[in-house]
Amino acid sequence: MTHPEPVPSASNHRSPARAALETGLRLAMAVLLHGLLLAVPAEAESLRFALVAKRNDQHHCMLSGKGCAEAAQAQGDTCLFLGAPGSPHFRRQNKALEQTLARDLDGIALAVTHSKWLAEHALQGIGRVPLVTFETDLEPAERHLRKGYVGLDNLAFGRRLGELAQRLRPQGGRLCILQDNLWSTNQHERLQGIRQRLGGAAGTGVTDQLHGENGWSEPHRCPLNRAETPENAVLQLADLLSADQFDVIISLGMWPVYKVDAYRRHIGPALAELEKAGRRPVIIIATSEPDAAQHALLDEGLVQAYVDMNSREIGRQSYWMLKRLTRGESVPEQVLVDHFKVYLPRSSPEIRAAP
Repeated sequence: MTHPEPVPSASNHRSPARAALETGLRLAMAVLLHGLLLAVPAEAESLRFALVAKRNDQHHCMLSGKGCAEAAQAQGDTCLFLGAPGSPHFRRQNKALEQTLARDLDGIALAVTHSKWLAEHALQGIGRVPLVTFETDLEPAERHLRKGYVGLDNLAFGRRLGELAQRLRPQGGRLCILQDNLWSTNQHERLQGIRQRLGGAAGTGVTDQLHGENGWSEPHRCPLNRAETPENAVLQLADLLSADQFDVIISLGMWPVYKVDAYRRHIGPALAELEKAGRRPVIIIATSEPDAAQHALLDEGLVQAYVDMNSREIGRQSYWMLKRLTRGESVPEQVLVDHFKVYLPRSSPEIRAAP
């Protein structure tokens, strides 16, 4: 009897063409898998940035550093907070910046103390490291060194301070503004914003004092450059109050409330004397995330309002500008933070931004 030959199964017989095809597919899969394995670490690699402040021991600078660090950590990256302690000085910052550049970072955010000096010294070594500025920008002649700027919308911030003055003193009055120095562009823009808000069409220039527009005026001694130290800033404010020449005092920075105990000791009695005479000046202070002791000044009636400069958000946005640069993405020439929280006494109604 003749038996049929068994039919070869797929498992024990392949044509040469099929064998070659399967070999090719295996090689292709191996190459693809190898490529994916190589790509994963590069994509997941943590980036290291640094935020170099004017000084590393000041509250609002530290908040910017925290904002950058928080945003970086959420993305698996790192943002170091660097700088020199003490009163800002361009030579100390230059040294801190040189040390930062030696760290082999993926990007740097810099708050500028002296544009020309830094450009001629430490920034000569910036190379291909992405640089952005925050809080204080490079001067126009040196801006080719940075990719973008992140800061406060100082004009809008000034208008917010002016709006609070209007709400807390609707009849107008005599105004004195404490500013940092005559050369700060940021301070000038805040001053201009206050005057625009209070004076309407008038008071649109940086040097235009208010002279009765909408009931507001600035005595000849104001605006006043703030004292050099927190202790002297408190004494300066106490002197203004004792002169009894002002209905509203606006500080463009938080210098008077750095030392809360000194503030309470000097400002409390001065305000009590004025209240006996039937006068109660409004005090508005620009600050950054006031702490519990500073909040207490509101509830004691020693400060009428704080407006937050949102330093933490400036730090966050600085990180994101650097992050996008490392991805090869385009970034805007500047990012301005324009939302500001207002802190009032707990017994006061909330004051919302005017439309």
